[in-house]
Amino acid sequence: MLGADDAVTGALLARGWPGRPLADQPLGIDLLNTRWITAGVAYDLFDHDDLTGAWLTDRELPTARPVPRQPLREARAAVAAVIADPADHAALNALLDHGRVRLAVDARGRVEHDDVADPRWRAAWACLRDFAALREATPDRLRKCANPECVLHFQDVSRTGRRLWCSMTACGNRLKARRHHDRARATP
Repeated sequence: MLGADDAVTGALLARGWPGRPLADQPLGIDLLNTRWITAGVAYDLFDHDDLTGAWLTDRELPTARPVPRQPLREARAAVAAVIADPADHAALNALLDHGRVRLAVDARGRVEHDDVADPRWRAAWACLRDFAALREATPDRLRKCANPECVLHFQDVSRTGRRLWCSMTACGNRLKARRHHDRARATP
């Protein structure tokens, strides 16, 4: 996982867009966070070829021409459906049919290779594969932010496993303050 979002950040700044929150999540979750809301305005990297290409570059994913925005959108929707309802995996499984993992052995031991025939699906399939691995390893720690106005997702790596917010400062404190204000106003 890359720590920096360099190409994306540069492309966002060139458009006058705000920076992307939670860009440090694992690939399968970062796919979801290519959409976000800042100050009530919705942003989507996959609406633009240059931003999608920058994200693919930053995440070291295969690129293709034309930029494979539609497969990435479909993958994002399938992952979001599984996070919302873990039993809703039909779309995810259908998209995983675009590829397979091919095993080999070399001097280091077992090696896995993604085998995706259609180059437009290689990046989306890599995201889906990563999400499937995350879901297998930590299914109860893949979450959507508890703020109903937020669209961000995260992998909860906290010690207690009880994280609710994408960011305590961005969503947690804001929602807690709103609830407090509503309670104070309701008290006669």
